[in-house]
Amino acid sequence: MEGWFALAEQFHTQADPAFCGLGTLVVALNALGVDPGRLWKGPWRWYSEELLDCCLPLDAVRDRGVTLDQFACLARCNGATAETRRAGDATLATFRADLRAAASSTGGPVLAASYSRRALGQTGDGHFSPVAAFHEGRDLALVLDVARFKYPPHWVPVPALWEAMRPLEPATGRPRGWVLLRRRPEGSTVLFRLSNTRLPWADVTRRLLVDVPAALQAAAPATAREAVRALVDALSPELLSVLEAASTALGEIPAEHRAEAEALLDALCGTAFYREVEGALAARAGGAGASPGPPEFVTMLLLALPDATLLCLPEAARVELDALRRLDAFAPPLRAEVTLLREQLAALDEVYGAMQACASCR
Repeated sequence: MEGWFALAEQFHTQADPAFCGLGTLVVALNALGVDPGRLWKGPWRWYSEELLDCCLPLDAVRDRGVTLDQFACLARCNGATAETRRAGDATLATFRADLRAAASSTGGPVLAASYSRRALGQTGDGHFSPVAAFHEGRDLALVLDVARFKYPPHWVPVPALWEAMRPLEPATGRPRGWVLLRRRPEGSTVLFRLSNTRLPWADVTRRLLVDVPAALQAAAPATAREAVRALVDALSPELLSVLEAASTALGEIPAEHRAEAEALLDALCGTAFYREVEGALAARAGGAGASPGPPEFVTMLLLALPDATLLCLPEAARVELDALRRLDAFAPPLRAEVTLLREQLAALDEVYGAMQACASCR
């Protein structure tokens, strides 16, 4: 029960009937000590459901809940790593091993289960909750039900919980399962975060992995400078809205992150890629084209683009552009920020299945 103590301290009641996934993630992130890097209420920095909006809008969660993949995506957007196991692809022995690892550690992983209540003889159906302990002698798992008004923490035979994860999710047609959550060593992003309010994420991934590559193919740039110009021309304000500032001003960033945020901005504005973006934005403005947004945001989004977006570029331009986007060429704070944003966009692509990009130009 070593894993129980941190989870019990953060045991939380879901704030909405469909927020079992968000409630479970709140318990896990706070138990793992993940710093959200932004304020919640007043001076407090703490995870609550309203902060978990990066992979799909809260209104959508309120209507439909979250799938296992969306749960993992939300975790990756908020400073955690997430290993997903589906009951249809793993074994009962694998589940026991993961349960033992989570229950016997004080610092993670946290095991979050997605299961059918009906299969356990409970009312309702699809549900998420953390699993806090493992009784090997009696083969029982302790479920910390985040619908605390409905069921208190309860022991469930491990084979029964395993069977309850086998029914299919209606939204995906795939079995339920579990996610192992750990605190990411690099923490969360400092200045930029994914939080889209203008477009469905399926549209975002389609635009980044289908529409933008098609625009690059049509432009056929010969150099990195021409490629950046084509990328900037392909952006729209609503597409840039996928990226927002973690705080609206440096003064609102928690004090211990402020120096890091300033170093990040200095590093960003000092890159050759940023200067190319500034030039492309100036050229777009000179052609009477509206700017999609501030150069810092445009640069960060273009640095975070999945590699698949650039597959349609002619080889010479792609090689030059890759050299400008190389992570090892960036100062540490910028390298960490870009890495996390790339991971988050990759997680969104996994959820919304848009890896059909550039099939015609490979």
